[in-house]
Amino acid sequence: MVERRVVITGMGCVTPLAESAEDLFIALCESKSGISLIESFDTAEYPVKFGGEVKHFDIGNYINSRDAKRMDRFTQMALASAIQAVNDSGLDFDKENKHRVGVIVGTGIGGIKEIEDQHIRLLNKGPRKVSPFCVPKLMGNAASGCISIEYGLKGPNLCVVTACASASHAIGEAFWNVLNGRSDVCVTGGSEAALTTIGLASFCSLKALSTRNEDPQRASRPFDKDRDGFVLSEGAGIVILEDYEHAKKRGAKIYAELLGYGATGDGYHITAPLEDGDGAAESMKVALQQAKLDPEQIDYINAHGTSTELNDAGESRAIRSVFGSHAYKLAVSSSKSCLGHSLGASGAIELIVCAKTIEKNTIHPTANLQVVGEDCDPKMDFVPGQPRQVNVRYALSNSLGFGGHNCSLIIGKV
Repeated sequence: MVERRVVITGMGCVTPLAESAEDLFIALCESKSGISLIESFDTAEYPVKFGGEVKHFDIGNYINSRDAKRMDRFTQMALASAIQAVNDSGLDFDKENKHRVGVIVGTGIGGIKEIEDQHIRLLNKGPRKVSPFCVPKLMGNAASGCISIEYGLKGPNLCVVTACASASHAIGEAFWNVLNGRSDVCVTGGSEAALTTIGLASFCSLKALSTRNEDPQRASRPFDKDRDGFVLSEGAGIVILEDYEHAKKRGAKIYAELLGYGATGDGYHITAPLEDGDGAAESMKVALQQAKLDPEQIDYINAHGTSTELNDAGESRAIRSVFGSHAYKLAVSSSKSCLGHSLGASGAIELIVCAKTIEKNTIHPTANLQVVGEDCDPKMDFVPGQPRQVNVRYALSNSLGFGGHNCSLIIGKV
């Protein structure tokens, strides 16, 4: 039996910077910032007043208003990204066996805006006024469900919830699904819309966010010595994973091949990563082993790189642990420097960035990086300043979530 291969044939996203994979990558290479003062609610009493808000998204460009009203914002963004990705792939699901097309989409929090809205209605108007659509809007699996309903897809339909690693784990599980022959195609990724009143207040109370209200666009500064916390963001990213022979037979464009998936746990703390980065290091090792690659073959790492003290230091140590002296030769950059942290969506958006990096042979810089923190190792190459033209054969993407969830994905040129 010929071993199956899994490739990326379509991509779509909704982010604070752009509403397509191509425009997103261009903006990242130009170090444009998607961070600004929050406009969707009053932040007067909040210690943090900015975030990565998607300001001009209109779900009406994708579906009718009646259906849209029955979806939380995170589901709307996931569906919009899926429609982009399917269109990009050229797939016509009416010509496919829909029992062999899966949907696996992650989210860290799900429909938090709907919970907020209906709780206010409950308090002000009583239980009889709570919307009958509350449950189908707030549930985390609404995104995968609505995508499958949009296209009538009948393969495995799952939701993955592992905090900031949700999208990457969803993609990894979709990878296994196609690799093992259960599906020929899988629509996968993640979505998050937690930039809400309770979402922002919660992370403020956790003391996890940057407080640079006077300079929001420079607040997210991964690996910088003056980093002071992450920037809460929102967005969605969806990719189409497909069996290579299936894609080749229909003449599909192939962006990259998904080669390795590593998933580990820290077994340590509900929010803090292991200081030595051992969990993240093991995740990268597992991904390398499955990809059948030596560490020296990796050209680029899209880091989790949140701009928090503990995460950036721990991830840097993990990279050095796995890659040894090669850690000083490969390039490492963080898309969160421009996008902020979209929690359960971030891994999918960043895998899209990796695929564009391979397609364009260009590595986007880590914005706002002025002086690398000593705890992150100034000898490492975090790509400050300008984008870099490099022949990227293999790229690795890390996602590290609260709860000690670690995920690494490796893609390569086809």
